Amino acid sequence: MSDIKYKILVADDEEDIVKIIRFNLDQEGYITEEAGDGEKTIEIASTFKPDLILLDINMPIKNGMEVLKELRKNSLYDKTLILFLTALNDEQIEIEGFNLGADDYILKPIKPKVLISRIQSFLRRINNEEEKEIIRINDLIIDRWKYLVIYKGNEIRLPRKEFELLKLLASKPGHIFTRQEISRKVWKTSEIIDDGTINVHIHKVRRKVGNLLSTIKGVGYRFNT
Repeated sequence: MSDIKYKILVADDEEDIVKIIRFNLDQEGYITEEAGDGEKTIEIASTFKPDLILLDINMPIKNGMEVLKELRKNSLYDKTLILFLTALNDEQIEIEGFNLGADDYILKPIKPKVLISRIQSFLRRINNEEEKEIIRINDLIIDRWKYLVIYKGNEIRLPRKEFELLKLLASKPGHIFTRQEISRKVWKTSEIIDDGTINVHIHKVRRKVGNLLSTIKGVGYRFNT
């Protein structure tokens, strides 16, 4: 693990699960905090300033979806990774969460070693010094540190997933990215995200930056050269 001490907020109303997760995270050297309901999650996040939040969907006072929606409205959490913890294996709920800005879903029951590996994989991208800070292509500028897009002189703020998707495709203009690549690099999962979810995000990006992105039917997606 990196020498950087990443901060992780564990938000779940099941105390046993929280204890298990925090114990394993503490063993790996992470700095952890916990919250047992939605309002407390938002309150603690504002002062703790976590790098990553493990967020249960079914929490009292405010559920995970409501918490996610509120956090993503605040630029303070633009770079905060938010992973849902849930026992709900429901595609529509997953799509709703991704559209609101969730970075991934982790199904319960939790497997501690797998959870740690997923977290380490996500946090590596924060500390990836080799990734280009700024991408410039004709009228398009992408600043990965500020999560900022400038197109034809106009500043555009994109939700996390839309930004990550545009940044990935723009990193190799003309290259066709498969759904598997996009799932791994944008959604950070080995499972292939369905076409509907990716198409929704592609469509939203196109509405903001024109037809810079193309869908190659049956193959994948690319940034037009």
